[in-house]
Amino acid sequence: MKLAEALLYRADAQKKIAQLKQRLERVIKVQEGEQPSEDPAILLEELKLATIDMTVWIQRVNRTNALTAFNDQLTLSDALIERDRIMMYRNALANVLEQASITQDRYSRTEVKFERTVDVKAIQKEIDMLSKNYREMDIRIQELNWTVELIE
Repeated sequence: MKLAEALLYRADAQKKIAQLKQRLERVIKVQEGEQPSEDPAILLEELKLATIDMTVWIQRVNRTNALTAFNDQLTLSDALIERDRIMMYRNALANVLEQASITQDRYSRTEVKFERTVDVKAIQKEIDMLSKNYREMDIRIQELNWTVELIE
């Protein structure tokens, strides 16, 4: 089985858990004299089994990521962390850029005037570079996901 398939099974398990939690919320309390539409004990057992299933998929995916080379310096796990770091920094810079781009309308000369303290063009250039790096890294990660065999 390829790593990408395992990632899909993991996502399915996560969705199943979310759905079971929603179903449980609807049946854990009913009006006095009423019966729940589903048996909460059965749903709880299904939830338990779904969390065990998800844990197995997470362990197998993590093991594979840790033992798969991304390049000469990084494992796939390292690359995933680096990709997340790039996006976190890019998003922080985008937030700075958004704040710096807000214009202040002044209605009189007595109102406070604000000035930018950052170089908007330089930040935008860095955001563009980070976005490109993220896309390139993500493409390589996706490629590996579809070519690497899942480690048992």
